[in-house]
Amino acid sequence: MLLSKLVGEHFKEKPAEAISTSHIFLLRGGYVRQVSNGIFTMLLPAVKIKANIERILREEMNKIDGQEVIFPVVLPADLWQESGRFENVGSELLRMKDRTGKDLVLGMTHEEAAVHLARGDVKSYSQYPFMIYQIQTKFRDEARSRGGLIRVREFTMKDGYSFHTNEEDLTEYYNKCLEAYNAIYRRAGIPEVVCVEADTGMMGGNVSHEFMLLTDIGEDTVIVCDSCDYRSNLEVAISEVTNLTTTVREINEIHTPNVSTISDVANFCNTTEDNTLKTAVYSIENSNKILVIFLRGDLQVNEAKVQKIVKAKITPFTEYGKSNLKFGFIGPKDLETENLIVLYDKSIENETNLICGANKVDYHLEGLNISRDLQIEQFHDVAQVKEGSSCKHCAGKLQFKRGIEVGNIFKLGTKYTETMNMTYIDADGKSQTPTMGCYGIGVGRLLASVIEARHDQYGPIWPISIAPWQVHICVLKSKTQDLLSIGLDIYNKLQHEVILDDRQLTPGVQFADADLLGVPIRIVIGDKNLKNGQVEIVTRDKKIKKLVDLDKVIEETDKLVEELYAEYK
Repeated sequence: MLLSKLVGEHFKEKPAEAISTSHIFLLRGGYVRQVSNGIFTMLLPAVKIKANIERILREEMNKIDGQEVIFPVVLPADLWQESGRFENVGSELLRMKDRTGKDLVLGMTHEEAAVHLARGDVKSYSQYPFMIYQIQTKFRDEARSRGGLIRVREFTMKDGYSFHTNEEDLTEYYNKCLEAYNAIYRRAGIPEVVCVEADTGMMGGNVSHEFMLLTDIGEDTVIVCDSCDYRSNLEVAISEVTNLTTTVREINEIHTPNVSTISDVANFCNTTEDNTLKTAVYSIENSNKILVIFLRGDLQVNEAKVQKIVKAKITPFTEYGKSNLKFGFIGPKDLETENLIVLYDKSIENETNLICGANKVDYHLEGLNISRDLQIEQFHDVAQVKEGSSCKHCAGKLQFKRGIEVGNIFKLGTKYTETMNMTYIDADGKSQTPTMGCYGIGVGRLLASVIEARHDQYGPIWPISIAPWQVHICVLKSKTQDLLSIGLDIYNKLQHEVILDDRQLTPGVQFADADLLGVPIRIVIGDKNLKNGQVEIVTRDKKIKKLVDLDKVIEETDKLVEELYAEYK
């Protein structure tokens, strides 16, 4: 590729609309151009990187017996109605009608399409297990696209779907895929990606893991133990519950006029928030019952955990006039529970001296002893982990980190195969329902994440395994020699992906553009070194910089390419 022919202007200044490092360099370096909110055109450098990432994805999926397929982008709504997601998924799913009035959707994930294919073509237990995967365009109508390719509406994803006859076989394959993902991130140049426990969300199932690149630009919170290898998404993180109150007192009603918030109660009673009991009230989707949650006053409700327990979406309750609850003064003692669902968090299980609402306006109770004053059959873990809490596995301290999710895997179980009536005939001739796993990686997000992890102030530093070109030749401007012919001779002899800067511009402009393109190996041809029959070879990360005789440049470049590739095997 000659740089003079490359479409895509390079910019010296930071684009005003870009905030994340990757977004800045993708725009400045001529990798992408925004068409609409969350929708981008990819130019040649990004297309080549994307193709290299997809090659790695295919190789690793094929190693674990994945079979590549291509599902439609546009799907009939009746498949999503079979699974129940046509109604349950919100506005992220783009719904439309064709000219006959038939409902269609733009696929943002393809579980339904995978089951539709598999149930028609796989009938016998002898064909199990199997995994089908695709690398396909998807559309998710994100409410808050951000960060360039970090969060978009149209995107390319590798998504795979495995089918099994039993849970043990699913677990075995799930672990194989987990290791394959670790290999993908290592080969793509970001081996520091960590695997964390995660919430299954709208995908369903009961086990999920996310792969996170820890970075300040990340929008997800990752919980990391400072002493062991415990890693978790905030939505499912757990910690050791510590009993804070040890004093036992008689329960007593106190007058607390206009004192209705946890902070106000703590101040009024001259205590700290962890000595109070907090009440959170929610509406439950498709239910007339009100959900009331009690937890320690210094903690917050983890809504993802609650939704798993009630098996429905929850939202903060706001229709105060439709309830007899004394908001600001709700407490568990003598609470009228008709038309309520009540959950108690484990944080209060052994507390002996809490301050709580008295279910009476302007009154609270002090001295609440949970085991003495209440009859609670079950406590749940519904609180959000606090930074600095003790790890449940080793008693280390839990730290909060920011991360970009660069992949996820799910044990879906029979969520889709059961609702969509997929069966197979077992060895005894009986009809059985298979169990599923699914495995996703966003290609564009992975591309952007590599920039977040591998860059300097001048541009990306692409790992050679995914770089758009392996070698970048800079032919410096000369008034005394035909340096371009020398550069073209090297260009034609190298058996690698090479880009040559033939524009005869100043070294400063050439080097700035070379930094933005981030090619791992740079060959600089200039008057000064050619006087001694040499050219300069330098790596983008500046770790290697040396002068090489002109007749050795092909040999030395080949050797360096091989050495750099060895780092990503």
